[in-house]
Amino acid sequence: IQNMAAFFLTGTDTSIGKTTVACALLQAANQQGLTTLGIKPIASGCEQTPDGLRNSDALLLQQYSSLKLPYQEVNPIALLEPLSPHLAAKNAGRRLTMNQLVGYTRATLTHRPQFAIIEGAGGWRVPISDREMLSSLPKELKVPVILVVGMRLGCLNHALLTAEAIIRDGLRLAGWVANTIDPTMAALEENIQTLKQIIPAPCLGVLPYQTTPNIEALAECMNLEVLLTKPA
Repeated sequence: IQNMAAFFLTGTDTSIGKTTVACALLQAANQQGLTTLGIKPIASGCEQTPDGLRNSDALLLQQYSSLKLPYQEVNPIALLEPLSPHLAAKNAGRRLTMNQLVGYTRATLTHRPQFAIIEGAGGWRVPISDREMLSSLPKELKVPVILVVGMRLGCLNHALLTAEAIIRDGLRLAGWVANTIDPTMAALEENIQTLKQIIPAPCLGVLPYQTTPNIEALAECMNLEVLLTKPA
């Protein structure tokens, strides 16, 4: 995965806008003329379609990737039920292993995009089986991590614990994004300032609250330069 700006994208929780942020980053990279690719190695919560199981997040990643790949490469493991991957897999009679996930993701990355986002599922510590966690994937792939912080009451604790866990796992936290998911959050600006002071990584952008995400507008909020300059 050398010579490629590839990042694993995680969040402080589930449903805090990981896919919105991933698409905004991809779109910002598209605007800079980079070849881009969004990957969702594992998605639980899919719809049955004539083509097979499809996940709305993976379809959005596919839409904002400049490299147009078959769905199976963007989302190799699609699970029907909107549960933690280990439970969704169990109910589907499947056993997931980290080796599988690493293999699928590496295979998709052989298309060599200049900018790639590998989107996780849920938060940082998500089980894929009785023994393995999804957080091992970026470790195996040796890619840095981007953290999406869903701005709402309680997010400081979630953000700081997640950042600590990422760093303790031996991974580089490349940056974080503040995504306003509660438009009524008290002291929003102060909370963002607090996170900027405490999280040991740059803030890549602050996304305003939108009922329907406008990816093109959100792409303008992103500071991609921080990600594209090689760390010393």
